[in-house]
Amino acid sequence: MVSLLASGGLATTGLAPRAVDPNSAAALAGSLSPDSTDPRGFTIEGQRPDPLDFSAEELRSLRQRFGVHGPQPRLAQLFTQGLDQLEPLRAHTLGRIEELQPLILSESQRQGINPMLVAAVLFDEIQHAKPGEDTPLAAASGLFSTHGPAQLSLGEMEKQGLLPEAATTEEITSARLQLLDPDHNIRLLVGKFARLRRLLGWRHDHVMMASRSPRDAKALATLAYLHNGKLDYPARILRYMQNPALHAVIYGKRKSEVGPLI
Repeated sequence: MVSLLASGGLATTGLAPRAVDPNSAAALAGSLSPDSTDPRGFTIEGQRPDPLDFSAEELRSLRQRFGVHGPQPRLAQLFTQGLDQLEPLRAHTLGRIEELQPLILSESQRQGINPMLVAAVLFDEIQHAKPGEDTPLAAASGLFSTHGPAQLSLGEMEKQGLLPEAATTEEITSARLQLLDPDHNIRLLVGKFARLRRLLGWRHDHVMMASRSPRDAKALATLAYLHNGKLDYPARILRYMQNPALHAVIYGKRKSEVGPLI
């Protein structure tokens, strides 16, 4: 298991836990411990740590600092899994992400965020969006707390300094409409991951890749967890990040089909 509680980055938890302040940035920053892992990131037992295995200390610290929760009810998880099997919905979602692909790549590169993390979150949020919630009328009504492809809130705009805390009614209405704009929404999502990375004290010049090291995989799982706040969410996002169709949309080039010559 990879832990986030040792000072300086991420670490494996084969040793006794250290006493840390759960409200400090260092509490969620650590490095792979040379005493318990080899340079490739494997444990002394020769097994790759599970990036989805959060310790009790990590969960307590994340809950206190960011207000995250446990997993959603099992019935809700089964419903989500059922939606994932609907091929027309999947095709529609991939089509929308393909339209956003240039901005996903450019903004992710600018902020040093893995574009597959961004794409995976979009794949989940677009696929499971509620019908009609992303219309100007619905946004103006205030019935929904999140909007746009990434399902972001006014609170995230405040945290990124894009909306004053004591915003006027006009400013709030304008901000909700901005959340509906796909380009603005994508920039805000990438900015959210960059903001969380700063709060956790992680390097800004290192693009985290799950296939490269357990440390990176755990960090990506943590960012996914903090985005959604539900403990079952990181597993879904890491799975989407490995989806071949989603990879093709982000990194591949589709050839237009040519009809048969007559």
